[in-house]
Amino acid sequence: MPEYRRAFVTGGTYFFTVVTYQRQPTFADPTAVTLLGNVLRQCASRWPVDAIAIVLLPDHWHSIWSLPPGDDQYSKRLGWIKKELTKRWLVAGGSDQQVSTGKQRQRRRGVWQPRFWEHTIEGEMDFQSHFDYVHWNPVKHGYVKCAKDWPHTSFHRWVKQGVYPDHWGCFTKERNQTPETVSRIREAGEP
Repeated sequence: MPEYRRAFVTGGTYFFTVVTYQRQPTFADPTAVTLLGNVLRQCASRWPVDAIAIVLLPDHWHSIWSLPPGDDQYSKRLGWIKKELTKRWLVAGGSDQQVSTGKQRQRRRGVWQPRFWEHTIEGEMDFQSHFDYVHWNPVKHGYVKCAKDWPHTSFHRWVKQGVYPDHWGCFTKERNQTPETVSRIREAGEP
């Protein structure tokens, strides 16, 4: 069995990816979107966290969190979020996917993939590339042509605060944009 090792940096900043079980489009359902928003807010009120960036797609979500000084308990938060969303989703009539007998013995349901992806942010360039990646993700997956057109993202908050121009991250045939080229365009102030 593989050995999973996580980096725990007290007061650290982390990038996370959390995926639904077998990439089912759970969050195409507005009820699931609402439930996840409620669970995220309740988690942050129980265990403070600075949610710097987030994007929610039909089958996964990305986020960047900074934890308070002396705190490295992101696994506790993400485990609680997954558990609470699963309970509330099933009570609301949402469905889960069939899981193996072994997973049933572990009391797993077919709503989330086991585990999650975590990356410790190391420096300003690392932060900027992940920050842009989060906000560009709906364009990358082909859901929208511009980051501003995706509703479930912190991009709109950062536009209001002047961090991004409204037109940032728009895909055009003339400019095959990636997060890296989009960052260079933003820094140069180009349209």
